Amino acid sequence: MSHGRLEQLIKMINQIARNNPCNGDDNASAEVVLNHVRKFWAKPMKQDIIAHLEQGGEGLDPVAMEAVRSLQAARKTESS
Repeated sequence: MSHGRLEQLIKMINQIARNNPCNGDDNASAEVVLNHVRKFWAKPMKQDIIAHLEQGGEGLDPVAMEAVRSLQAARKTESS
């Protein structure tokens, strides 16, 4: 994956998180972000952002990071 593509994914997921504040409830915001990613992101995009999280998740906002953690956990459950 190119560095530019990763930067774009980080920017997109952070924007989704910032645009869905859910009255300051970070858990609810993370759930909104997770649902958006599940519905609208292609499988390679999901795989790339999970791989980025596994390497430390640099640049991810806390809400975005929590959403990616949830996505990662769901993927592990699905593949078990």
